[in-house]
Amino acid sequence: MRCVKLLCCCVALLCAQGAQAVSYPLPPEGSRLVGSPQTITIAQGNTLPLEAFAAKYGQGLSNMLEANPDADPFLPKAGSQLVIPQQVILPATVREGIVINVAEMRLYYYPKDSNTVEILPIGIGQAGRETPRNWVTAVESKQEGPTWTPTANTRKAYEKEGKTLPAFVPAGPDNPMGLYAIYIGKLYAIHGTNANFGIGLRVSQGCIRLRSDDIKYLFDNVPVGTRVQIIDQPVKITTEPDGSSWVEVHEPLSRNRAEFESSNKVPLPATPVLHALMKGEGIDANRANQALERRSGMPVNISAPVVNHPIDKQSL
Repeated sequence: MRCVKLLCCCVALLCAQGAQAVSYPLPPEGSRLVGSPQTITIAQGNTLPLEAFAAKYGQGLSNMLEANPDADPFLPKAGSQLVIPQQVILPATVREGIVINVAEMRLYYYPKDSNTVEILPIGIGQAGRETPRNWVTAVESKQEGPTWTPTANTRKAYEKEGKTLPAFVPAGPDNPMGLYAIYIGKLYAIHGTNANFGIGLRVSQGCIRLRSDDIKYLFDNVPVGTRVQIIDQPVKITTEPDGSSWVEVHEPLSRNRAEFESSNKVPLPATPVLHALMKGEGIDANRANQALERRSGMPVNISAPVVNHPIDKQSL
């Protein structure tokens, strides 16, 4: 896993594409399933890495890798197909303000007095420099052209990599925070980037990073005082109004450096959601187990097949 993450960082550096939030109409009461996946075919003569397709379709690199584990991050094969994971289960929380699910590296914005949700991919904090989890806060302020004053620990971390980081980085195109910042709580920000890479990866110093067009959209539309909730839900489930059951499973975030550098899968947390999934009525256990093992990051229908009993004509 560590090698893949480093590879993806290098690939993403080749791209400098903006993106637009993917907008969905909110589902009816009792439903949390939105959107639909699509499949594209890589054109002959393709020279673009996977990050370019992620940016074009409003996805993070991790979302594309989960949905397409056999895709070449450097150069998807011409004629091959890519699944664009544009169907999601909305997080099991209030549909208000901003909801950030660090496990799936997505930000959900519910505009006030709107019947839509805007979904944007994000980059989050490195292992050891974690983005906060299970936190409710609010937008404290916004700043166009933010400056950056790295902490002493951040500068030391850069020094260990042989890099010199100035004590103060002025506003401008070379600022790692990009051109816009939305400050949440007292210590963290939702901001842009000067490199347009790392979306869907753990690369920041703990803040939440977006592509340039996405942070501009949020900056222009999210008012100060907006509620912000950060959650960590690698497994999301929903039972829809038609009775069908769905699960969406993401690779959990590593809990320590050893897990981050390991090639083994991170264990799924033993949460009430996972317990309810395995014990729920009308669930096909085989489908559920396959979804938990595959971790495609896409909703999977795990409903047990309906058995139609033959009519006993003698009883008529």
